Amino acid sequence: MSKPVYKNKDVISLVTLAQSNDIKALEELIKRVQKHIFAIFSHLVEKSEDVSDLTQEVLLKMAKSVSQLKNPRKFNSWLNQIITNQYYDFAKKNPEKFIELNEEYFNEIKDKFGCEPGEKCFFSELEKLIKKALMTLPKDLRITIVLREYEGLSYADISRITNTAIGTVKSRISRARMKLQNELKEFI
Repeated sequence: MSKPVYKNKDVISLVTLAQSNDIKALEELIKRVQKHIFAIFSHLVEKSEDVSDLTQEVLLKMAKSVSQLKNPRKFNSWLNQIITNQYYDFAKKNPEKFIELNEEYFNEIKDKFGCEPGEKCFFSELEKLIKKALMTLPKDLRITIVLREYEGLSYADISRITNTAIGTVKSRISRARMKLQNELKEFI
């Protein structure tokens, strides 16, 4: 009997195999989604150790409960729901980590890392400025704008994931965009 080639399988197939206790399929699924999860949290929380911890917690929850997912085609939406819930739980347990960040902190970051000439430095600095602006947003606006702009989710999907009305989602996205535009006005 030949071994299945997991790297060539799509996510739906991996989820289906993982649901039937195929450990190798689950490992491949984790490999595929961990960078995605890490990227989302890196836009939502300040400290890299918190990003790593949150990513690990989501991966554990995903691995433990993938067998309960009724429709493997809804895996991405289901995973985004886990990410969002984990973020809200973290925010409730750690309100001190959601204070407004001061300018000195970001200047330290800016000075701490040397840049090579050219675009790499420009994009690195731009990314830091955008993250700084995201961190100034209240957590409800931050999760909504990240799900919309970084994940490309529809208003309906965001509404379902955050358990809020579509009108509230639209309002939060609009307010987040205005606040970000104001924060970044000298750069855009």
